[in-house]
Amino acid sequence: MEFLVKADPELWQRIGVDVTRLSKMREILSQMYKNMFLNQEIRPEGMKYFDEIVSNIHTGRIKEIVEAKEEGRVVVGAFCVYIPEEIVVALDGICIGLCGGSQATVPDAERILPRSICPLVKSAYGFRISRVCPYFQVADFVAGETTCDSKKKTWEVLNRDIETYVMEIPPMKRETERELLFKEVVRFKEELEKRSGIKLDEERLLKGVRIINRKRKALQRLNSLRQHDVLPISGKDVLLIEQIAYYDDPERFATKVEELCDELEDRIAKGIGYGEKKPLRVMISGTPMAFPNFKLHNIVERLGAIIVNEESCIGTRYFKDLVEEKNNLTDQLYAIVDRSMKVHCAIFTPNEERIERILEEYKNSKADGLIYYSLTFCQTYLIEAVKVKQTCEREGIPFLMVESDYSPEDVGQLQTRVEAFLETLRG
Repeated sequence: MEFLVKADPELWQRIGVDVTRLSKMREILSQMYKNMFLNQEIRPEGMKYFDEIVSNIHTGRIKEIVEAKEEGRVVVGAFCVYIPEEIVVALDGICIGLCGGSQATVPDAERILPRSICPLVKSAYGFRISRVCPYFQVADFVAGETTCDSKKKTWEVLNRDIETYVMEIPPMKRETERELLFKEVVRFKEELEKRSGIKLDEERLLKGVRIINRKRKALQRLNSLRQHDVLPISGKDVLLIEQIAYYDDPERFATKVEELCDELEDRIAKGIGYGEKKPLRVMISGTPMAFPNFKLHNIVERLGAIIVNEESCIGTRYFKDLVEEKNNLTDQLYAIVDRSMKVHCAIFTPNEERIERILEEYKNSKADGLIYYSLTFCQTYLIEAVKVKQTCEREGIPFLMVESDYSPEDVGQLQTRVEAFLETLRG
């Protein structure tokens, strides 16, 4: 089956992209995607939409955003689930995830940033300074946050190249921090009001909340279908959908995920899926896997197991909680804050809720074992792995700790470790 990530040199040139370099990168992405995704057996028909999104990831979606900018809509580039996209949507803006998850731009970043920091931060910064991320090029500004030291100091450097707004995320979950985060959400609202020329009211915000809640509900439904004995979809296909959630139009995305879920429910009823072979079920917990980082999923599923849950910011932490609907603006803003306080990122201390959530998701997913995945140099997730491991040992949950970056150099080593782990699960 042929597959091609499309090019639009004229559009790219207009928005300031390095056309030659992005053209080469898309050729590599095309081949990788074809080999990794399109050769899967019994793949759902509904995945064709998401294949098309990837095919148009640097063209069609970018053209949509450029046209929206020409209409005066504000485009916000974001890296984190704590940025309140409900407010962006409510003010007729577009909230898009920015490029990261690739080794290709890490060397660019390492000419300026230290080598011993988060690969995601280096990759993203490298995408910007090398001009090979169309999403960076069309963003009016970047909305950063203070979730980790690598990010918050990189925002200062990034701000020299593109305007970078920074939202403070408190590291604790007391009432004091709730009030601090509320003030930060209000400040973000005021920034967007100024940029859009639109005053936010309760009607607009409620509409934004409902749009994003619908997207999260669709992802909740999709994830719940992985709990069946008959697995109707692969883990890497679900990861792809979770990644696309940050790029696609939220209403169109929700519709397509809902349509896919209809198909998957029909497949479950007919017994069509991976359940006949009774593959090992593996849960992933840890740092986010930004597009196009499919390294661990590809290794696990190539070895015959299926990933059934991602406890990650590109995963359940993004969609597990909805924003409660309220009838006035202040209460609705507080509801956004309260949902954010339930996103149990490893930056929080103490963070027992995350441990409890991992156990709950593990049981619900009927997993046979848990792989804890951390990007290299991510101190918060690496240290929190100690508590997760201790909890798994206490609960009798098979546990494997994996630390990696975006380079292909450790694929052989990872495959050996994962294969040995799966053998222990098979007994």
